[in-house]
Amino acid sequence: METVQNTLVARESSGWRKSDTVWMLGLYGTAIGAGVLFLPINAGVGGLIPLIIMAILAFPMTFFAHRGLTRFVLSGKNPGEDITEVVEEHFGIGAGKLITLLYFFAIYPILLVYSVAITNTVDSFITHQLGLVSPPRAILSLILIIGMMAIVRFGEKMIVKAMSVLVFPFVAALMMLALYLIPQWNGAVLDTLSLNNAAPSGHGLWMTLWLAIPVMVFSFNHSPIISSFAVAKREEYGQDAERKCSRILGFAHIMMVLTVMFFVFSCVLSLSPENLAEAKAQNISILSYLANHFNAPVIAWMAPIIAMIAITKSFLGHYLGAREGFNGMVIKSLRSKGKSIEINKLNKITALFMLVTTWIVATLNPSILGMIETLGGPVIAMILFLMPMYAINKVPAMRKYSGHISNAFVVLMGLIAISAIFFSLFS
Repeated sequence: METVQNTLVARESSGWRKSDTVWMLGLYGTAIGAGVLFLPINAGVGGLIPLIIMAILAFPMTFFAHRGLTRFVLSGKNPGEDITEVVEEHFGIGAGKLITLLYFFAIYPILLVYSVAITNTVDSFITHQLGLVSPPRAILSLILIIGMMAIVRFGEKMIVKAMSVLVFPFVAALMMLALYLIPQWNGAVLDTLSLNNAAPSGHGLWMTLWLAIPVMVFSFNHSPIISSFAVAKREEYGQDAERKCSRILGFAHIMMVLTVMFFVFSCVLSLSPENLAEAKAQNISILSYLANHFNAPVIAWMAPIIAMIAITKSFLGHYLGAREGFNGMVIKSLRSKGKSIEINKLNKITALFMLVTTWIVATLNPSILGMIETLGGPVIAMILFLMPMYAINKVPAMRKYSGHISNAFVVLMGLIAISAIFFSLFS
């Protein structure tokens, strides 16, 4: 009888459940956000050859890295352990604090990116689509950031629910826009197929790829949800969780690469490399540039609205993560001194810090892609690419994953993403 029951359980776990579909779409929705709106600019500004190479690298780079992080979370002794607890189990309390710090610095700079992006997008919409005079940047950015942070007051569950609802029309709109651009495709980018041609970006092939990889890491990243994903699947599937997680991740990443790269190629084929260089110089998303470039009412009105929805959704999601990281650092710091703080008071302090810093950065208007290259991508790469690969060599529970060429590939991509910060800082 027991053998029959075990067989039935094995058959059930080997199938595809509704919960697997929900998680596949959840992973996809987490990754596909406002970062995608900047990928065509950095991916296409160097010409067609770097773009083709990045399309080839996209799936293995993102799949193997996120699978490694999932395996790391699953390597904990006790079910229900999140990534911070697993880090403390394997590397000690000090490393747990370090990971909390890295998480904050992986998320917080992206929050700054979105504060700049929403200001530029709305300003572009006001001047180009509405035909009005551009308002003072400091006032516009303050109003927008206060407005977005006011939404946080409705509670996390409502925010997450609203974000998940917004994901699917956003992706559908991206695909429709990509299809709509097909008649605008031209052969301008084909002139860059020669390896000897200088790209409009001013960089050669390998330099263009080097600087674009952190943007790809940023655009396809869904590491913040990996811990919850691994914990949920471990509770559902037990010992079979790793195999099921890998399968779900595989389907999610196929969806990501196909839809995102189709959108990227459609944008690049409808513009010239010089146009993309101009978009980068204007420091706006690809949708805002398309709205201004083509004299088409559909693009002119829909593109900025899609961009605003995407950026707002991403800002809210990253605000919750940044607040969690900031609160965690404060609480752990106070705890080590034998002190504590009431959570509502801490949330108010955190909100004030976030408001002031995002407002200042949005007003100063630094390069969005520069911020991704120097801050977002490299720090995410440390956690997503390098930490799980380090654990494979150091943690007995993960030794079974050693010896695969995919591990060396993930380490190489992680090092490239991190090394881009040195070029950006010292060039």
